[in-house]
Amino acid sequence: MGRLFIQGLEGNCYSCKCCHTQLALLSELMSKEFHSRNGKAYLFNAVVNVLSGPKEDRLMTTGLHTVSDITCTKCMQVLGWKYDAARENSQKYKVGKFILERGKIVESQAQKLDYRMFLESDDDM
Repeated sequence: MGRLFIQGLEGNCYSCKCCHTQLALLSELMSKEFHSRNGKAYLFNAVVNVLSGPKEDRLMTTGLHTVSDITCTKCMQVLGWKYDAARENSQKYKVGKFILERGKIVESQAQKLDYRMFLESDDDM
């Protein structure tokens, strides 16, 4: 499967509720006024430690969008989605942005970790 690479963040951030992997700095939060089928959701300019699934067209309350679900790199929990395309001009600001569902994230104080301790050296293999 390969090595798991987790990017560390410094400062206040949101993390995965399931495994506490850091996902986004509070400064990347654009809006708390979004909704998903599971409840409240937040729009972020950038996130880390996620994997994107296949793109699909999805009809939402604001129109048709091309999105890809995003999962936590560590625990594989589906956290939300990435906006890949928007049909309506008024919605194009979302393209390249990320939705994280509020019920799947927690706010935390990020600390710079030395992730070298989690990696095996080539000599250990």
